[in-house]
Amino acid sequence: MVLRFPDYLSLDYSEGRDETAAAYPTLEDKLEKAASITRTALEQYERPAIMWTGGKDSTVVLYVVREVAADLGVAVPPVVFIDHFEHFDETEQFVYDWADRWDLDLIVARNEDFAGRGMAPGDEIAVSDLRDETQRELARLGYDDDTIVLDADTFEGNHLLKTVALNDVITEHGFDGIFSGVRWDEQEARADETFFSPRHESDKYPPHDRVHTILQFTEADIWGAFWNYVVPDAVDGYPVGHVPQSYDDLPEGVEPTDLPVSPKYFEGYRSLGTESGSTKADDRPAWVQDLAASKEREGRAQDKENLMARLRDLGYM
Repeated sequence: MVLRFPDYLSLDYSEGRDETAAAYPTLEDKLEKAASITRTALEQYERPAIMWTGGKDSTVVLYVVREVAADLGVAVPPVVFIDHFEHFDETEQFVYDWADRWDLDLIVARNEDFAGRGMAPGDEIAVSDLRDETQRELARLGYDDDTIVLDADTFEGNHLLKTVALNDVITEHGFDGIFSGVRWDEQEARADETFFSPRHESDKYPPHDRVHTILQFTEADIWGAFWNYVVPDAVDGYPVGHVPQSYDDLPEGVEPTDLPVSPKYFEGYRSLGTESGSTKADDRPAWVQDLAASKEREGRAQDKENLMARLRDLGYM
């Protein structure tokens, strides 16, 4: 457990404030900044970890961390995957497969109060049947109903299934810096974030920092990083810069499972949330679509999107 946090850190918590992606005009500029922030984090935090959803943004974060860790000659920090019980099967399989291929120290975080109950999304449970700790979290939210529905896309469900699970794992492992794949352009509540973002209010969450290495990326930049860096470095012989228009357009000898890209993106999903709360408006791969024509998270459950500022104040990503 970290006892001196954050006394041993020397960070500029205002770095990135009032900036936008325009301050980093090229993909190389964005990656250089990501590597710089990552290097500082790996040098200063005593027990960092990487939030990894299996999605495109956190995979780019993971890629940069792995590259910088190799340059520094240090171990890649543990990787935390939050199991909120409502992932696409393909998302979970992707995470486990690539954690094995990349030899990652994978930690699966879940709210154990809901594990092992045989519940499915949409099922209702009596609040009185939940642990005292879970009931206290609900009371903190002002929730006073007698039952609650298992749904990670609601305000209460998101907090219990994701944020509480993350806070528990931070406490258990004593993590002091959490690499997170949020971007300025992704959601209004994230537009004012800084590269090193303090979470020091112990009445809300276990004190730690969020390390935001890809704030300066746009959705298009993320896919540029994939086809120019992430995929070529993971797949022998993959031509740098080749952007497949479909599975049929992959280079000869390359199979879909060779790619560190979730198959859901090939199906047309641009943002991966819960299985019930994610939709797509186009069957073409995400990167082929007109990314400027609609919002990236348009297909996500709107209850959660509309409450993002409140969720983040409680410790959500």
